[in-house]
Amino acid sequence: MLFLLFGYGTKQKALGPGEVRTCPRCHNTTQWTRMRQFKQFTLFFIPVARWSRRQFEVCGICGASV
Repeated sequence: MLFLLFGYGTKQKALGPGEVRTCPRCHNTTQWTRMRQFKQFTLFFIPVARWSRRQFEVCGICGASV
């Protein structure tokens, strides 16, 4: 019997503090968080492939991204 355990999904990782800016959605001025997002395929919980990488900043109050 062959047993394969695999997964596919989108992951996000915080990279640290971003710029202080005014949010276009909630109109609050706050420090945003820099994020990295990518899609990955795992085999037995080990990442095998990653693609569609992008970086962006997220508002600390409402979660809007730029």
